[in-house]
Amino acid sequence: MRLLKFLLLSASIAISVSVAHAQGKTVDGGLAPHVIETFNVGDSAYVRALAVEQKAGALWVGTSKGVHEIDVASGKLRNTFTRASGLANEYVFAIGIDQQGYKWFGTNSGGVSRYRDGKWKTYFPMHGLADYWVYSFANQKNGDLWIGTWAGANVVDMKTLKFRTYVKELVNEWVYGLGVDARDQVWFATEGGVSMFDGKAWRSWTHKDGMGAANPGKLLASPNTGLGTRSRHDLGLGSEDGSPSYNPNYVFSILVAADQSIWAGTWGGGVSRFDGKKWTNFTTKDGLAGNIVYSMAQDAKGVFWFGTNKGLTRYDGKSWRSIDNRSGLLDNNVYALAVAPNGDIWAGTKRGVARVGQSKGK
Repeated sequence: MRLLKFLLLSASIAISVSVAHAQGKTVDGGLAPHVIETFNVGDSAYVRALAVEQKAGALWVGTSKGVHEIDVASGKLRNTFTRASGLANEYVFAIGIDQQGYKWFGTNSGGVSRYRDGKWKTYFPMHGLADYWVYSFANQKNGDLWIGTWAGANVVDMKTLKFRTYVKELVNEWVYGLGVDARDQVWFATEGGVSMFDGKAWRSWTHKDGMGAANPGKLLASPNTGLGTRSRHDLGLGSEDGSPSYNPNYVFSILVAADQSIWAGTWGGGVSRFDGKKWTNFTTKDGLAGNIVYSMAQDAKGVFWFGTNKGLTRYDGKSWRSIDNRSGLLDNNVYALAVAPNGDIWAGTKRGVARVGQSKGK
């Protein structure tokens, strides 16, 4: 076992790196995910955002205690950024990298901080930001940056840095995920369904349109609705008694696939695929690790990865393979995913990040 320790500047805790070789379960000899190594950011810390900056060879890790810049090739820590460095708030929920190489950090109640070459700039509602709670970013072809918040979505003109806000156009104002397709249409994952803006008109879809699986387990309705309210709520999994909950309209993540299909990760309704006409739903009955889907990614070979409340799932269009904390993940709740240049998958959970590879199953 190899062990590297890096000092966290803000919290005086260590990031430890350990190697694990735990095979995922296989049935037909397909590729199986396995944990190669883990990076611990502290037992009480959460990793909510990951982004790979290929030009710089960097992995950006957004945690509840600051941001880390990791050298992808060596696995070594380059920098740690906290409020003392210029970050608006240590709790980082989203990381975006624009076409000019600026890093944008969306925080929990601290607005957005922009960083490049040692210089910081923070944006609040007084500058045009829709809200202090920021959860997602996406770039359009012309370089404009979309920002998802708990009070609608912003689009930032990168030439003027002017913010435009959309609220009433969305099916719901609580925006968690963003995606841009090949036609430059913008997709929004919200607590009330999925919305799409083609530059002129808006459309929306909900559970009534087929998005999100039914509730065969008869789970209690999720208390985290936020619909029509300005009440803040946490992102806990369960109902009052701690059991899993259900709200298929609550879409926590969205992904534009290589074939331009749209994938929506729901709260209790599994993951849904939209082909432009209808929604197809996948749940634990199909092979998904858990029915609450926080994060999604697609690698260069077209394989899908789903971060759920019960582990990480690999789906190649035919076979489903899942791993959890028994296989080396630091925690079962996989909040963030990123694809490394070499095809490895980075998975963010409570306590840290796992680097996941693929090997031939037996």
